[in-house]
Amino acid sequence: MVDVWQAPVEVPAFAPARPPAAALEARRVSRSFDGTRVLNEVSLTVEPGRVCALLGPNGAGKTTLVRILSGLVMPDSGSVRVCGLDPAVHERIVRRRLGLVPSGDRTFYLRLSGFENLVFFARLHGIKRRRARERAREVLEQVDLADAARLSVQKYSHGMQKRLSVARALLTEPSVFLVDEATHDLDPVAARNVIEIIRGLCRAGAAVVWATQRLDEIRGFADDVSLLSHGNVRFSGSVPELMTHATPRRFLLRLEDALPGGDLADRVVTALAGRGRVERAGGAGSGHYRLRLRDDVILGDALATLAAADARVLACREERSEIEEAFLALVQERSP
Repeated sequence: MVDVWQAPVEVPAFAPARPPAAALEARRVSRSFDGTRVLNEVSLTVEPGRVCALLGPNGAGKTTLVRILSGLVMPDSGSVRVCGLDPAVHERIVRRRLGLVPSGDRTFYLRLSGFENLVFFARLHGIKRRRARERAREVLEQVDLADAARLSVQKYSHGMQKRLSVARALLTEPSVFLVDEATHDLDPVAARNVIEIIRGLCRAGAAVVWATQRLDEIRGFADDVSLLSHGNVRFSGSVPELMTHATPRRFLLRLEDALPGGDLADRVVTALAGRGRVERAGGAGSGHYRLRLRDDVILGDALATLAAADARVLACREERSEIEEAFLALVQERSP
C-alpha cells in the first residue's frame, strides 16, 4: 500500500460576496505553441447543473482549452474563473472545486488496486488518511466499481479504467467537471455507463464541460454546445440552435412499386413536388432513392404522400444526422 503524507489543506473562508451565476467562465482565452495559434480569443460560460458539449475536429483546440480550464496550462491572454475565483490567485481552492477526467489517462499505478490508487490521489489533495479511505470507498461505489476495489488496475478493462478516472475526479466533491473524450474507444455499453454517471452529477448541480467528437452522444445529453475549429469558436448555443445550421435533411428510401407498369421515379418526383428533391440512389428498377426534404416538411407527411401515390416505403433511414450536418457545415466555413 502506498501512502503519501501531506499537511491538510487549510481552505480559507473566502467566497465572493454573491455566488456567481456561472460555475465556469473563460473570457477571450488565447494560446500559442511554437508560434502556432491554437486558441484564438475563445470564450465559454457554463452554469451549475448544465452540460456544455465542446465539439470540434482533431486539432481544433479542445484538449488545450480543457487543460487551460483545469489550470494545467496557462493562457497567453484572457481569463478563467471557477466559481468566481481566479485559479492563479486561489489555486488550491480551485483545484478542489474542479474534477478532471483526461483523455487517454495513463496516470494510474497499474500494480496498485483501484482503492489504493484513489487513496493515494486523495492524500495528494491533502485529504486526511481516514477520510481519504472513506472517500475512496464512496466514489468506487458511485461509479459501480466497489466489487473491483481490491483488483490491481492492470486487470481493469478499458471501460473500468475510465470509470476509475471519473471516480478520481469525484474525490474532492467538485462542483465543476472537465471531461475530455471520455467515451473514446469505449464500446456502446461502457460509453453509456460513463454518460449516465456524468448525467447524475449534473442533476446534483455540477457544471460539466464534455469535450467529444462523437456527435451522436450529445443529443438529449448536452444543454449547450460550443464548436471549435482551428482554435476559433464557430458556434455557441443550444443543440436545437446548432441544428438550424444543418443543410436540408437527407434520407435513403427503398420503395416498392404497387402498380404494374409506369415509371416509379416519375411518380415519386410528382408526388413530392414542392416538398423536396428526389433522385435515384441505385440503378433503374432498384427502388432506391435519395430524398432531400425542405426544413418545414415533416418526414411522416412526405412518406404518407408517397404511400398515397402507390409508392410503398419498405425502408427509410437518415443519411446523416442533423447534428453531423451542422457540424460539417460550420467547420468547413473559412476562418475569420
